[in-house]
Amino acid sequence: MSNKVISIEYTLNDANTNEQLDTNVGKAPLEFISGQGQIIPGLEAKLVDLKAGESSDVLVNPADAYGEYNEQAVQTIPKEQFAGVDLVEGMSLYGTSEEGETVQVVVKSIGEDDVTVDYNHPMAGKTLMFSVKVVDVRDATEEEIQTGVVGGLEAAGGCGCGEGGCGNH
Repeated sequence: MSNKVISIEYTLNDANTNEQLDTNVGKAPLEFISGQGQIIPGLEAKLVDLKAGESSDVLVNPADAYGEYNEQAVQTIPKEQFAGVDLVEGMSLYGTSEEGETVQVVVKSIGEDDVTVDYNHPMAGKTLMFSVKVVDVRDATEEEIQTGVVGGLEAAGGCGCGEGGCGNH
């Protein structure tokens, strides 16, 4: 079931510790377009079978979520590369990968001359339990399918036409 806009309310727990990791209950629902890889595959696979108003508990293993924890993604970097940053253990920093993509790292430890950072997603290696309620399901518009943005580009804050505008509004 591709190209459906699915709106959900969820609470996310670590399935092993039952620690609550995230929730949007009482806030705006999370909206995504099915079939476009906008949410983790293990959750999307279960949601596409639900109708508006239905609820489900969805267990998602690491391989279908944020991947297994990779020890090789922990690196020690010279402290001088963090000049001007007030480092705190556990903080998240954002940088650019060699491929030009934005990457998030978590500061694991701060030494005298170096800093150990973890490139794993903070939820890597975790088995996740989503308690989900489907708020709404509808067909995506042609613009939503093309742009991948629920509500279209104008809803996302722009038309995608650049500074000069395109005059089609």
